Amino acid sequence: MIATEPLATAVLLATFGALLAISVLFSRASERFAVPIALIFLGIGMLAGSEGIGGIEFDDYGAAFRLGTVALVLILFDGGLNTPLDQVRQVARPAALLATAGVVGTAGLVAAAAFMLGFPWPHAFLLGAIVSSTDAASVFAVLRGSGIHLKRRVGATLEVESGFNDPMAVILTVALTENILQPGSALGWRLPLNALVEMAVGGAMGLVVGHGGRALLTRFRFAAGGLYPAMTLALAFLAFGVPTLLHGSGFLAVYVAAVVLGNGALPYRAGLLRVHDALAWLSQIAMFLVLGLLVFPSRVIEVVGVGLALALLLGIIARPVVVALCLAPFRYAGREVAYVGWVGLRGAVPIILATFPVLARAPGAERIFDVVFFIVVVNAILPGATVPWVTRRLGLGSHEPPAPQAVLEIESRQPLEGELMSFHIDEALAVTGVPMSELPFPEGSAATLIIRGKEMLAPKGNTTLLAGDHVYVFTRPEDRPLIQLMFGRPESD
Repeated sequence: MIATEPLATAVLLATFGALLAISVLFSRASERFAVPIALIFLGIGMLAGSEGIGGIEFDDYGAAFRLGTVALVLILFDGGLNTPLDQVRQVARPAALLATAGVVGTAGLVAAAAFMLGFPWPHAFLLGAIVSSTDAASVFAVLRGSGIHLKRRVGATLEVESGFNDPMAVILTVALTENILQPGSALGWRLPLNALVEMAVGGAMGLVVGHGGRALLTRFRFAAGGLYPAMTLALAFLAFGVPTLLHGSGFLAVYVAAVVLGNGALPYRAGLLRVHDALAWLSQIAMFLVLGLLVFPSRVIEVVGVGLALALLLGIIARPVVVALCLAPFRYAGREVAYVGWVGLRGAVPIILATFPVLARAPGAERIFDVVFFIVVVNAILPGATVPWVTRRLGLGSHEPPAPQAVLEIESRQPLEGELMSFHIDEALAVTGVPMSELPFPEGSAATLIIRGKEMLAPKGNTTLLAGDHVYVFTRPEDRPLIQLMFGRPESD
């Protein structure tokens, strides 16, 4: 142990560091060649695996399941922190319907197709359940990390659905795996009752952890700023672990807790969001790399026919049909329904769920795992790679202003009685071309900084605002409506 351990640790860290660096560097291909970023990470993992050029032998489904669970907790927590509560309220009902009835409907249609392709009904239903939910990691990466600016209701529907629908897929997968091991155990009224109880417990515990965490972070002063993200990380793990132990949905609890936390006053808010954004990206890279290592390409090739047929049915028929039925009562425009139906991105969640029947030693589980992996790969290409083109084609992109070259932030341990907002100066605004001295700022409000291209300008009396500028304004809460009347909607909203 003394002679081998330092070298073994060095090899492990060097290997992971090399794979991590390669993944980050190759992520530029996602922008340049419209390749979904998840597919890049998966591909690098496969190349490094036992049947690739790296030759790394890895077949530990248990370790992959645990790592994937931790990664999904961090990704969902980051997504919830960045989800405005008004967006959740706006799309709560359609997103909830998609995350429950939509998941069940998608699972049923895929199961019917799998049965016609030769799977027995128990395995067909399990396969349908595993691929039934959209993937939060993939949705957040595409909608937030690729520069796509969607119409607010459409983007919010996709994001909130992906944050809500993992619990139903997990519940179905666990129950249907048990049904294969013990036929008849998942039939009857027990399955919907268990689903209702798990989601109720998960939602309630998420609210408890979220509100309790907000009170804890605002009332207690920690010795150093770095302890605040340590506490929010602890809250994320508690939000998953406690409800899961109570037979509730940990994934739903994590997302709900993060939404509650993110919509409250938090100390060191900007720093906290940056830390969790970094953790989410690290989790996504590590998760897809490990899942890529877990795959044996020679086995996946054997299921190409079945996998391709199910992937096309899922993307072209099952998902769009179910979405159209679920959104029919909510007056979405036809192109919005088509877009939500098309952008049903699958990613790490189905692969992680597919490890569960393997760990349970269910008959035929490894073949289901290979089919699921192939479906995810095809889904990453179609519709994954087409999302920017479809967004433009359907005219659902919003005309967001370009991001400023510099960002001004205030870090504070305690919430302050004031607000620093940034605005993009559009040529249609009345303040465009007007000197600062002529703008009717209320008492206690003032412009603090102007970003013009690569320049930072001090807003003096004779400084004139030009179209394309980004201006930072400090104001009191009661004066916010007047400031927004002058400058429009803040860039952070």
